[in-house]
Amino acid sequence: MTLLDAVRTHARACPDVLACVDLDSGRRWSYGELDLAVDRAATWLVARLGAASGARVATLARNRAEILLLNLACVRAGAIFTPFNWRLSGPEVAVLLADAEPSILFRDSEFALPDFGGEVYELCDLVALTRKCLPLAGDSARRTFDDISTLLYTSGTSGAPKGVMLSEANVFWSNLNFNLGNGVSAQSVFLCDMPLFHTAGLVTNARAPLLAGACVLIAGSFNAGTTLQRLADPQLGVSHYFSVPQMAQMLWHHPDFAPQKLQGLQVYATGGAPNPPAQIARFVSAGIPMSDGFGMTETGSNFGMPVGDRQRIIDKAGSCGLPYIGLEVRIADAAGEPVAAGEGGELWLRGPGIARGYWNRPELTAEVFADGWFRTGDIARIDDEGFCYIVDRKKDMFISGGENVYPAEVEAAILQLPAVAEAAVVGVPDTTWGESGVAFVVAAGAQISEEEIRSHCREKLARYKVPRDFIVVDRIPRTGSGKALKSQLIELARALGLGG
Repeated sequence: MTLLDAVRTHARACPDVLACVDLDSGRRWSYGELDLAVDRAATWLVARLGAASGARVATLARNRAEILLLNLACVRAGAIFTPFNWRLSGPEVAVLLADAEPSILFRDSEFALPDFGGEVYELCDLVALTRKCLPLAGDSARRTFDDISTLLYTSGTSGAPKGVMLSEANVFWSNLNFNLGNGVSAQSVFLCDMPLFHTAGLVTNARAPLLAGACVLIAGSFNAGTTLQRLADPQLGVSHYFSVPQMAQMLWHHPDFAPQKLQGLQVYATGGAPNPPAQIARFVSAGIPMSDGFGMTETGSNFGMPVGDRQRIIDKAGSCGLPYIGLEVRIADAAGEPVAAGEGGELWLRGPGIARGYWNRPELTAEVFADGWFRTGDIARIDDEGFCYIVDRKKDMFISGGENVYPAEVEAAILQLPAVAEAAVVGVPDTTWGESGVAFVVAAGAQISEEEIRSHCREKLARYKVPRDFIVVDRIPRTGSGKALKSQLIELARALGLGG
C-alpha cells in the first residue's frame, strides 16, 4: 500500500523538497514534514474512530492547508473525508450532515453549525491537536485502493444533494490524466484558489501536484487582484493555474491586468463551465497558454486541449479537447447506442477514474452508472479529429460562477413563501458570472415584493443560488402535463432585457 501514497513516496526520495505552502499564513511543509504531519493526524483519527473505520470526517471551512492535510490523513486512517461547501445556508448544511453522518467535523468558527451529534473541532487547531501523536506503525489502518476515501457533494437535478463516492483509485487516475495532459512535473508549482470542497480544488489543484512531487500553493480564496500578483510573482514561480472561465474573465478585466503577468504560466487550465471561444482566443493570442478541458466530480479529469500547440487551441476554441488516457467515450442516442461521427448525443464516459456511485442513493447510482458507463447528462459531439464539444446540458441546470445551480431547488425554496403560488427559474447569460438565475413568480392572491422573495432566498439558499432577478407574472406557461415551458420564459427574460 505504501507505493500508492505519493506523499510518502516523495518524502523518502526527496524529503526536503517543498510540497505545500499556505499563502495566507506563510506556513510551509516539505515532503518530509508533510508526511510526518499527515501520519500524526492519521494516528489521532484512528485513536477516535478505529482503524479502517470508514467513518466520515467532515470540514466546513475556507481554504487552508489543513484541509489537504486532513484529506491525506483520512486516507491513511481508513476514514472517509467529507468537505462541505461553506457557502451553503444552515438548513442546507443540516441536510448534508443528516446524509453523511460524520463522526468528526472540523470548521472555521465563523460558520454556524446545526447540532448533529459528532465531535467538533476548529480546523486551525488540527496541527496543534495532533503534534504530539506518534506516527502510525505501518499501513494497517488503510482501506483498499478501491474503497471510498472521499465523499464530495454535488447538487442533484431534483435539488437534493448527491454525495459522490471517490476511491483513491479514482483520485489517482484523475490526477494522472491531468498531469499527463498538462505537462506537470516535479518542478511544477500550482496556485490553488479554487474551493477545496470541490473536485477542481481538492483533486485537480491540490492532489495532482502531490502525485508528481510538485508544489501546491493554497490560497484562502480567489481575488482577482491578489491572484494577478501571485501569478506574476517570480518568487512564487507559479507554472500551473486552474480556474472556471468566469474567474479568467475577472482577471482580464481587472485594472491591474497585463498579459505579461500571466505569460510565465506553462498552462492556464479552465473547466467547470463552458469557456467562450472568444475568451480562449483572446488569452492565447496574448501569449497566455489557456487550455479548456472537461471533468466532473463523478468522473475526474477527462478531456483537455493539446497544451503545446497554441494555434490548434485557437482553431479548436470551443472544444474541451481530446480524451485523456484510460478513458472510453460514447456519444449516445436516446437508446444508448453510439451516434454517427459529428452528431450530437449524450456524453457517456467509462474508465478507472469514474466514481463508485452516489452515497445512500442506490437507485440513482444504478440509473446513472450503468454497465460501467457514467451518463453525464451533457449533450456533446466529437469532430473528425476526436475533439469533444459540449453542446448543451440535458437538464435545466445552469452554472453561475462555476457553481451548479438547479432550478428545482431554487423553486422549492421560493415556494416555501405562503404568498407565492407558482415559481419557475431559468438561467440567462451574465457578463460577470457566466449565467445567473431569473425567477418568475405568481403571487397567491396577495401582493409580494421582489425584496421579500430575495430576502427569503438568501436565508434558505447559498448566495450563488439566489436569482439575480425576480419577475412577478400573472401566469407561468406550461405544457399539457403541467411542466413549465422554460424556453418561453427564457425568451421572456430576453424580451425584458435580462441577461447579457
